[in-house]
Order: sequence, then C-alpha cells, then structure tokens
Amino acid sequence: MYLTNRQGFGDKGNAIYGSGFQIYALLLTISSVGVPNAVSKLVSERVAIGDHKGAHKIFKIAIITFGLIGFACSMFLFLGAGPIANDWIQIPEAEMSLVTLSPSIFFVSLICVIRGYFNGRECIKVTANSQMVEQTFKTLLTVIVVEIIAVISGVDTTIMAAGANLATTLSSILCFAYLYLYYISVKRQIAREIKSTVNYEYKGIRKIIKEILAVSIPMSLTPILATINKNIDSMTVVRGLKNFLTESAAKAQYGILTGKVDTLVTLPMSFNVAFTTALVPAVSAAKATGDIGGAKRRIEFSLLITILIGLPCTIGMIIFAEPIIRLLFPNQGSGGFILQISSTSILFIVLEQTISGILQGIGKPMIPAVSLGIGVIIKLILNTILIPINPEQFIFGGTAGAAISTTICHLIAFLIDIYIMKKYVKLDIKKRDYILKPIIATVMMAICSLYSYRILLGMISEKMCTIISIIIATVIYVILVFLLGIFSKDNIKMIPYGKKIYGILKTIGIYRETEI
Repeated sequence: MYLTNRQGFGDKGNAIYGSGFQIYALLLTISSVGVPNAVSKLVSERVAIGDHKGAHKIFKIAIITFGLIGFACSMFLFLGAGPIANDWIQIPEAEMSLVTLSPSIFFVSLICVIRGYFNGRECIKVTANSQMVEQTFKTLLTVIVVEIIAVISGVDTTIMAAGANLATTLSSILCFAYLYLYYISVKRQIAREIKSTVNYEYKGIRKIIKEILAVSIPMSLTPILATINKNIDSMTVVRGLKNFLTESAAKAQYGILTGKVDTLVTLPMSFNVAFTTALVPAVSAAKATGDIGGAKRRIEFSLLITILIGLPCTIGMIIFAEPIIRLLFPNQGSGGFILQISSTSILFIVLEQTISGILQGIGKPMIPAVSLGIGVIIKLILNTILIPINPEQFIFGGTAGAAISTTICHLIAFLIDIYIMKKYVKLDIKKRDYILKPIIATVMMAICSLYSYRILLGMISEKMCTIISIIIATVIYVILVFLLGIFSKDNIKMIPYGKKIYGILKTIGIYRETEI
C-alpha cells in the first residue's frame, strides 16, 4: 500500500520491485521453502517416539546443509543480477533490487531450518513470533529506507525499489537474530530432553542428509513450481503487452498485476498457511504413533476451515474489487477488473495449499508437485496466447489473460490433488456441511454486504462505505457459520479457546449442536 501510493513509485515502481522479488523468491524457494515442513516432519516423527537426540541431530545437520545451499544461491543472485535483469525479465532497472536481495537468501535458509525444528517440537508460537518480528521490521524499514532514498536521490524510482528490497534483507537478518537468541535461551531444556532420549537410532551424517533431502526436495517442488508460476508472468507479461503498448505502459500493467492484484489475491493464503504449517507435523506424528483417527480429524477440520476462509474471500473480493483497490491505493486506482478475474482463483489456491499439506503429511509430497506442474505448463501456454491480444479486440486479452491462466492453473492442480487425496485418505466429509452450508452463508453475506454498501454509498464517503460493508460482511458470515451448525462440537473445541467459545455459544443459544 505504501509503495504503490508513494509519489514517484506507483505501478512502475511495483514492476521493478516485483520482477526482482520474483526471481529472488524462486532462488529462495529452491534453497529453503520446503525446509520447514521437511524438518518439522522428520523432527516430529522422532519426538513422537521419544528420540529427542535424533531430532536434534537432524536439526544440526539440516542447518549446515541448507546454510551452504542458501549461501550458494545468494552468490548466484549477487553475481548474476545483471544478466537476469537485462536478458531474462527484460527490466534492466531490477538489477540493483536483485543485488540488495541476494544476502537474504542465506539468512532465510537458516531461518527455515530453525522454524522447522520448533514446528516439529509443536512450538508453533516460535514461528509465529519470528514472523511478527520479520514483518514488523520489514514494514518499518521499507518506509524508513525508501523515504531516506527518496530525499537523497530526488525520488529515483529504481533506487527506491532497491531500497524497498534492502528492507527485506535487513528484516531477514533481524529475524534470524531473534530465532538464534531464542534457541540459545532454550538450549538447556533441549539438552535435558536429549539426556532423557528413548528409542534412539544411530544414523550417519550422509544418511541423515539423504533423508532430509529425500523429504525436502519433493516438498520444495510444489512451492518452486508456484514461484515459477509467478515468474512466467514476469517473463511473458511485459513481452506480450509490448505488442500493443509502449514499454512504459507495459511495465505499469505488470506493476498492477504484481503489486496490487497478486498481493490481495494471496492475502487469504496468509490466514490459511497457519493450518497447513501445523498440519504437516501433526499428521506425521499421528501417523508415526498409529493414531489414524486423530490424523483424520485434523485433516477434516483443516479442509473445513480452508473452505470457510476461501469461499467468502473469493466472493467478497469479486464483489468489492474496485472499491477495495480505490480504498487501498487511492493514488493508483486502476486494476479492479484484473482483481475480479484473479479473485476467482482464491478458493482453489487455498484448498490446493491445504491438500498439499495433507499429502505431505501422509508421505505423498510428489503428488501436489506433479499436479501443479501440469497447471503451470497450461498457464505458460495460455499466457503466450492471451497476453499478446489487445483487450480492445478480446476482453480477456492482455493482463486479464495472465489472470485467467492463473485461475485455470490452480483449478487444474486442485482437481488433481483432491481426486488423488480421496484415494489415500478416507474422510467423513458431509457435502451439506462442507459445501451447501458454506455457500448459503457466503451468498447471504454477499447480499447483505452489497445491499448495505449501496445504501451507505449515498450517505458517507466511498472509503468508509467500503470499510463498513466489509465489517458487516464479516460479522454476518461468522454468525451464519454458527447458526447453520457448520461446526460440530469437536470442531469448535479444536479452535483456540474452543471450550470457552462452545460454552458461550451454547449458553446464549446461537450454537445448535444438532444438525440443521
């Protein structure tokens, strides 16, 4: 929001910032993104049977292994920034951004191993706190660094974009410092657990590295493909748009896609990722101890939560696309139509995210990778066909073509994932609770919020009207979820403070335990 609305940055600045960030994200994914789930899976399996010594040994070897891989990727990005910016993405201004991002890969690789270790120990709060540290400093440093550069450089967009990415590197260093200090603070406790180890099985360093890579590589393939999915846009959008737009206008359109639309569309994933993060070690631990019933309950609950998050976000974003863009980006208000098209992918993306976690937890990490790989190939084909078409000739040409191809990509990946998941996991999923009732709640939410928006629009400013309507939509939706009895008693108790929530709902009569 800050960067897009900052004078001298805008959509063009987002194109420079976003294109550089996507290349960084690809290398980051290769070096570390599959690591937290892989390490948490292996650690949780050892902890579940009392082998704390084996769990800690996995952690020590993983941090050295991925530290070296992260360092190599950092050096590759630092040394190859020029050719990547000039030849690959054809945005020369992104070179400086790539250079400033390069050290971050090394530190994030270490961060991911530490987070994975504590996730495997079911200390999820450590990951949450470290993310709070990272994002808080990233936000503050972005504003501070960009403002300083704007004053010194005379509002040079290229240098400002590099400064924004420098803030990412600095926040990664601070996040690593936090995690390292936390590890030092609990080192004695870990030492006591290691002494109390049972069922320890000696494994050599090479064997452990092979185990870690055997789990992390398949787990990394899905996020790698997801990042390649975004890099397809960075490589094809500007190229394709040049057929009917100037280079400057083409970059601005790409800036709209990556700076506004992608940011808003992926926002629901931020809420859903918490369930996926907790799901992998939980399912792995349940599987290791033979608690199949417990694993199924966690899977069913995660799928239900994902649907309840994804469905209203999809519909709400489609309905309020243009007001949301104008609310968040008042100085750069274009992109509403592209957001509407892209929003159709939200439900498929979050479901794909959760099912991927389920499949990883049961030891089938290659399935989501293959399904997304098929979707990415189809997206590449559609991008090359649709983007070069002038929207004046075909409404779904140009930037809209990239948005459509992304939706189709994730739809295909979701359909393949859920089809195969049903073969491996026999779930008790009632269509009434998982499909019909959420649709009813979402439709009623949409009608009420849209009606309130139209009434308020003539009485107050559009910005306040949008905010109030979204609040009304959220409140109505939450109430309807409980009134329709979508959650069972056990589901509610799986929510943080669930027992208290269930008691309150039962007392005031909002919640009905009997099915509707």
